[in-house]
Order: sequence, then structure tokens, then C-alpha cells
Amino acid sequence: MEHPVKIGGSYGSPYSMKMRAVLRYRRIPHQWIPRDSEFDDLPEPPVRLQPTLAFPDEKGDYPDSMVDSSPQIMRLEGLEAERSVVPADPALAFLDHLLEDFADEWCTKMMYHYRWHHLYPEAIEKAGLLLPLAQNLQMPSPIHEAAAAMIRDRQVGRTALVGSTDGNRKAIEDSYVRLLHLLEAHLAQEPFLFGSRPGCSDFGLYGQLTQLTRFEAHSARLAVKHSPRTVVWVDHIDDLHWWPVDGASGWLDRDQLPASTLALLGEAGRTYAPFMLANAAALAAGEDELVVAIDSVEFSQAPFKYQAKCLGWIRSEYEELDDQDRSWVDDQLDGTGCEKLLV
Repeated sequence: MEHPVKIGGSYGSPYSMKMRAVLRYRRIPHQWIPRDSEFDDLPEPPVRLQPTLAFPDEKGDYPDSMVDSSPQIMRLEGLEAERSVVPADPALAFLDHLLEDFADEWCTKMMYHYRWHHLYPEAIEKAGLLLPLAQNLQMPSPIHEAAAAMIRDRQVGRTALVGSTDGNRKAIEDSYVRLLHLLEAHLAQEPFLFGSRPGCSDFGLYGQLTQLTRFEAHSARLAVKHSPRTVVWVDHIDDLHWWPVDGASGWLDRDQLPASTLALLGEAGRTYAPFMLANAAALAAGEDELVVAIDSVEFSQAPFKYQAKCLGWIRSEYEELDDQDRSWVDDQLDGTGCEKLLV
């Protein structure tokens, strides 16, 4: 590409960090721009979310922008073939997509919870103080104080909406600790989830873990205690520009899929899958609350249309597999709980 892709994001956004890491690993020329800073000249996307990717035309202008990290990854795959983050085997690519969505739609609850739940007042204070300064480090103190109060009030006010409640606390926090143990076991044997090169799921988990292991004090302490390998893995994935990749090699063969990757799918089936199904059912019934048992404990929150769309994408991708690939995927997911997503 003659001109760099522009990425408008912030350091406190897990999806911004996810996409910056993808661009770095793939060695795609890019320009990082702090969103809403004086340097932010990106065109407005249809929905104002982070990160925003802006793509250049032949003249070097940036008329085209988009949000949503998973479609952004696939757009980049269409622009550049080298150092792909999608496994070459369609069946493995499907499992990779499933774990990426687990990270994007379930693990993000962990991130939000440890930052904004009322039981972590120091985290709330820290996030309020630091996040506004990403836009302008020289922000005058009165403006900074007002911005900090505004973001605290807004984000704490949204905790119930995204599931971070006292009633849901056990499901979210227990899942985080289990995830750390699963990653510790996996990373003791393998550098990434599907081989010796990172896939979409690696970057999805990385994005959430940048906040959980680096920014949020309580979850960071848990990470050091339960999975020191995960903490260092996050540091590695931040910039994999140096990681050697030989053409299309480096992906595991199907018969090499480790038990530790399947165990992560089991965690997704234990938490993410029942949540996604309850979300879709609540929307279909026109209800304003989803209620589902996760680990025999009631979990409830407002349903979201976007997560129903994610479920639709997963099912469509599953249906696009040929009979042999679909049968193999069925065998891997059998008993994990994720197989229920595909019915």
C-alpha cells in the first residue's frame, strides 16, 4: 500500500489495542491516531466506535472508514495476503473465529467489570483520571476534572446494562480466573492458540487482556498470581512485527489441535454460549431482559442486538463449511457446550 491505514483509537480500548497489534504483526503500514485528539482527522464512520480504521485511496485521501474489529480484520485480509491471521484450514478458521468472538463478547465483560464495578472504587477513580488524558495530555485541570467525573458517571451507570452486577459478579470473576489457568496451561506448551503463528482469537484475547493484566489493578494481581505466562504473552503480542512467519506455514494440522485449545472452547461453552443463546432468545421474544443459568447461578442483563448478529455470523460461517469440515468441527465441539450455538 502506498499510503498507511489510519487507526483511530485509545490505549484504554481493548479493541483498539487488538487492531493495532494486528497491523503491527501483519507489517501493514499504519498511522496510530489518538481518537478525539487534535490529530484526529479521520472521516466519521456510520457508528462512532473505537477503533476506527480509515483506508486510503490512490490519491492518499481517506474517504472510507469502518468500525468493528472482526470485519476490520477480514478487510485487511482482502488487502494483504502475507502474514494472515486466519488459519488456512477452514475448520480451524471456524474454531479460531469462535474463540475470537468469545473474547470480544464475553471476556469484555471481565474487562468492564474490573474497571467499573462499584466494588472496585480505586479502579473507577484511576480510569476516570487517566482515560480522558489520552485525548490531550495538556488538558487544563478544570476540563480534566469535569471529563473524569463525566466518564465515571457514564460508565458506572452502564454496568448493569453490560452485565456487571452484584448478582453476576461470581460468573464473571470465576470465568476470568478459569481463563487464566487455561491460558497458563496452554502457553506452557504452545506460543499461540492454533500453531506457531497468531490467529484472530489470539488478538481477540490479547485486546481484553491488555486492560485486565496491565491497567486494572485487581485483575492484574490475579493474572500474576494465576498465570504469569499470560502477562508476558500480552507483552509479546503487543508488537509481533519481529515474529518470523514462513509463507502459509505455522498453523497446526487438525490432528495436532492441543487439548488446551479445546479446554478454552469448553470455557466458552460454559459461559459465552449460554449467554449468547439467551440473548438471541430474549430479542426474539421482545423481552427487555435475558436471564440464564451460568454455572448454576442466575445471570441477567439487557439483551443486545449486536451480539445476536455475532451469533448469526458464526452460524453462517458454520453452514459454509463443507460436510467433511463440518463433521470434524462437530466432533471437536461435542461436549464443550459450544455445539449448542450451531443448532
